[in-house]
Amino acid sequence: MGSGTSLEYCDLTDIGRRRANNQDAKAVLPPWSSEQYRRRGWLFLVADGMGAHAAGEMASALAAEHVPLLYEKTAPRSPPLALKSSIEQANAEIHTRGEHAADLRGMGTTCTVLALLPRGALVGHVGDSRAYRIRGDRIEQLSQDHSLAWQMEAEHPAGTEITVPKNIITRSMGPHPQVAVDIEGPFPVEVGDVFLLCSDGLSGQVADEEIGLLAGHLPPAAAAAALLGLALVRGAPDNVTLIVARAGEKEASRATADSTPWPLTEESPAVAEQPAVPWKMLTVAAVSLLVALICNPWTVAAEGWLSGLIGPDLAPAVAFVVSTAMALLFVGAVAAALLTYLAPVQAAVRILPPGTMLGGGPYRSYACAASPDLLDGIVASVESAADGLATRDRDRLREVAMAARTPLAAGDMPEAVAAAARAIGVYRGLVEALRQDDTAHG
Repeated sequence: MGSGTSLEYCDLTDIGRRRANNQDAKAVLPPWSSEQYRRRGWLFLVADGMGAHAAGEMASALAAEHVPLLYEKTAPRSPPLALKSSIEQANAEIHTRGEHAADLRGMGTTCTVLALLPRGALVGHVGDSRAYRIRGDRIEQLSQDHSLAWQMEAEHPAGTEITVPKNIITRSMGPHPQVAVDIEGPFPVEVGDVFLLCSDGLSGQVADEEIGLLAGHLPPAAAAAALLGLALVRGAPDNVTLIVARAGEKEASRATADSTPWPLTEESPAVAEQPAVPWKMLTVAAVSLLVALICNPWTVAAEGWLSGLIGPDLAPAVAFVVSTAMALLFVGAVAAALLTYLAPVQAAVRILPPGTMLGGGPYRSYACAASPDLLDGIVASVESAADGLATRDRDRLREVAMAARTPLAAGDMPEAVAAAARAIGVYRGLVEALRQDDTAHG
């Protein structure tokens, strides 16, 4: 834990029950001083790779390696700019690697990043891994899924039945040279707020309300273990990766913490390239000069043709007015052309003033208070998972599941949550023992 911080976190990953390798990756970049926290905050990342075995692992590993390094280089200037550019540059690196190796071609990864700063929580996001905030008895999804299912739900009225497969994503890092990055926030942070990042190996098996229940009522280490264990209880067909972080007093947002506007684009160079020659203004200047010379009242030519048109008495006065106006137009056109050509061109720099936010999150919000229905569903899953175990293990698991129902029946919700987590922990321990046994036997 960094100096001058009060944040607690836990990060876990698991291969799951049906995969031969783990294509997920994660990263945590803590601040090692109060000044570093002020400049770039905490950084948490979850990535879920796609492609052949080696390709998916490589893509997510590259994201977990490059994004934190690139973010740290740029963050002192602007965290949202650093978050966006670091994901874009990591995308380019993943794409380049894929283009130069046949077995990696087309590889991709999701990437969800949380930067916890004095001004609030920023989320950078590509894909369908998720970022949540749990506050009190509500869980909010801060990122939107870049998936076909999410897109179809957004395009159809509420209540419409959608049959699109949930694992088809519409945006990822790696397959293309450029990628569109969502930047959300900064979301205000209060003492006790819990932030959770996860791959769809967790969100696909554990409901948002259940995530909020366990993450909101247990310390980060216990919450992460219980959530991972619950995904295993329900079969864990995919890799499971999650990070749980609880903000303390020193991470709470303060209005006076940072009043500097954040640049959202790169600064323009001090002196830009000179613009093209302003030919239109120069043409106006040339025509004006020519007319001024022709209409000069002291020339015989001017007096001659004007006298024939308006008479010899008015010709000198009219010639003087026209030539003077054209002379002034000539001077103005020349001055405008010089200013346009000599002045350096500065591109506009977009900024994010304090108190304003990027993106449209939170996108979903659910109640996650400890309730008999939620806890009963969790305990019932543990009881159901016991059916596939050997007799001794099955009896043990059923015993701890039954013990979890005792405080539930008594209405002791805090103890019921803790007891359910213990039951999940027993099942996870049995799974780990079986894995070790399988490894020992070849």
